[in-house]
Amino acid sequence: MSERRRDRLEAVVVCLPDVPERHHMGELPANVEVVLLPRQPGPLPDLSRVELLVPADWARQLVLAELGAMARLRVVQTLSAGVDWLRGRVPTGIVVCNARGVYDGPMAEWVVGAILAMQRGLIAARDAQSASDWRPFEPYELAGLRAIILGFGSIGSAVAARLRPFGVEVVGVARARREGVLGLEDLDGALPTADILIDLLPLGAETAGLLDGRRLGLLRPGALLVNAGRGATVDTAALVDAIRSGRLRAALDVTDPEPLPPDHPLWRLPGVLISPHVAGDSRRSLGRAYALAGDQIRRFAAGERLENHVPPHLLA
Repeated sequence: MSERRRDRLEAVVVCLPDVPERHHMGELPANVEVVLLPRQPGPLPDLSRVELLVPADWARQLVLAELGAMARLRVVQTLSAGVDWLRGRVPTGIVVCNARGVYDGPMAEWVVGAILAMQRGLIAARDAQSASDWRPFEPYELAGLRAIILGFGSIGSAVAARLRPFGVEVVGVARARREGVLGLEDLDGALPTADILIDLLPLGAETAGLLDGRRLGLLRPGALLVNAGRGATVDTAALVDAIRSGRLRAALDVTDPEPLPPDHPLWRLPGVLISPHVAGDSRRSLGRAYALAGDQIRRFAAGERLENHVPPHLLA
């Protein structure tokens, strides 16, 4: 996509979901022509002139089927932070931007809430309540524990900022080393020191199955795995074995497969908390995503550089 400034009279065609949340985008420039993608089944509008596409989650399969036919498409602006559904599907020359930053707060709250629920015995207490079982127990505390955050970007930083006041030592691991943050090549050496492993990884060629049986085996007995990244970054069969043996516990917002089938053993294993991929969701997060998309459309219409470019390795 050219970074030149556009003539403000030059028309720009964008495609948006026809949903009430669109009002969070604010007023769009006069040179923006909007094509609405209906949620109800039926004939599609003409997408051949669309230059910037904002796909809703419910329209992903439809969008994938149409990408090759959208000859003028230059930008896909997702409403999600994750873009693994686009891996290997984006034609050459199309820029993908994500909603990085929109979900940092809710994601961090879920991670910390899940850790508190598991460490302080709230899950065990709820299970006991269901059985009318009043037997005292001694839960763990957070102070003095070490948490490794795997995937130390903006969400990881938000998690760290919320964990440190509890007295938790935080170690960040990112794709590449940087000041104060380990790289993936340091992961094997760090895992044996972790009381809590927080997986915030995106799904890509480098991260698929990264936490396999060998690496899960490097964690301390009794360690807690918290996965709010992508389910396929963890070997599910190896995780089930580690939990069943009592070596590990897990708080999972994402799983592989997903949705988790009703007969899957993870549902019934002790020491597991599962939520249905909602860690980043809140009553306000989708509005922020549409507000970000509105800002991006205004930049695009003015020929300005877009924010949140997705690096090629996450789309390969």
